[in-house]
Amino acid sequence: MEACDMKRTPRQSHRLLAMCIVTLMGCTSSNEQTSQDASAMSGVAMVDQICSLCHGLTGESVSPMFPKLAGQQKEYLKLQLGDFKRHLRSDTSGAQYMRGFDHLTETQITELADYFSHQSPMKSDADSADARGESIFGNGIPESGVARCGSCHGAGGEGNGRIPRVAGQHAEYAIRQIKVLQQTEQRPRDDSMKSSNHSLSEADTESVARYMATLGAQPQ
Repeated sequence: MEACDMKRTPRQSHRLLAMCIVTLMGCTSSNEQTSQDASAMSGVAMVDQICSLCHGLTGESVSPMFPKLAGQQKEYLKLQLGDFKRHLRSDTSGAQYMRGFDHLTETQITELADYFSHQSPMKSDADSADARGESIFGNGIPESGVARCGSCHGAGGEGNGRIPRVAGQHAEYAIRQIKVLQQTEQRPRDDSMKSSNHSLSEADTESVARYMATLGAQPQ
């Protein structure tokens, strides 16, 4: 069993968060040698030494503060990593934890995206499906002009190209991202998402996020 898969006490979780912050602060160091060392790392080495601290070695993060990356669409990952590098994603949590990645090379971005996209897809939440969320995902809310989520993300939430996989993603993370789309002009790469109506109530946002978390591969 990988360390990232083990259950943690609150104290251990806080220690993990501290390690993540320290690591990312190290990435923002102005020390020229540090920058050169980071630029010379392969994508796999970065996964092992940096990314795994928050996202897990296989991209199956244990904390909803950090998105699962396992089996995520490669093109989507490349675009988002590029936007983090250029500071084009300014949502609070993303900016806080990814601020040090402006040193990423295009080769590293490609290698990281390739690595995580080839991992076994995100494992689903073991909780029972949310009936209201299932209805919104499969049918939308016609009376409010809300399209069915599956029309873009796929019937099973697998995503496609620039459209992210949502099957098995942490519900709490999905809720935050839906609110980003509702309330801000962030996520410049997501023009297709901006053109979609995301005017869900808070309760419906939570329902569809909980449903998406139950999709995908079953935990073993």
